[in-house]
Amino acid sequence: MLVEMFFDTACPWCRVGQRHLQLALAQWQAEPVSVRYRSYVQDPSIPPEGLDFRAYMLAKGQGKTPLGAFFDGPQRAGTAAGLAFRFWDIERTPNTLLSHRLLALAPEQRTGDLLQAVFEAYFARAQDIGDLEVLVVLAANLGLDAGSLRRQLQGEGGLPQVQADQQRAATLGIRDVPFFLLAGRVAFGGAQTPEGILRGLRVAARPITDR
Repeated sequence: MLVEMFFDTACPWCRVGQRHLQLALAQWQAEPVSVRYRSYVQDPSIPPEGLDFRAYMLAKGQGKTPLGAFFDGPQRAGTAAGLAFRFWDIERTPNTLLSHRLLALAPEQRTGDLLQAVFEAYFARAQDIGDLEVLVVLAANLGLDAGSLRRQLQGEGGLPQVQADQQRAATLGIRDVPFFLLAGRVAFGGAQTPEGILRGLRVAARPITDR
């Protein structure tokens, strides 16, 4: 069964969603599952150098939402899932396109590990994941070819794959992430609980005539 997860690398709920997916798959004992991570850049208007994080978040709430209100939900969900979030240490809101391109260039079997490393860098260590050198180091730490990835990212490497994912998301009518598509026919959004994902997997695994 193919499980597709649409995500953005600066989306805290996507980090929680990936962990919940991992926990669900650890309990799944039916047909084999392959996971494909699909890029979704939530705000392509952010400049390549990024924006001030606090100012960006306050503007997102139109000055009416305190910063803590943005952080409380994913902070609590992350703690329950064993994930650290250090929102108050983050200084830059990145344009996430470069990080998506890096993930698109990685071998498919390493994409999940690399995505986890990108999430960890941004949310737990407050690193700028819009920075080329930060991303290259993350890839090198996983044993990937840093030199080759740097050269490709300095060009347009990975861009067609990201654009194809964005187009697929538009075709499916996806407007927010995380979003999950199971076996091409069971779909749901949000950082579902592991139990919720398992229920979706069971439905997707049934023969069509049984639904």
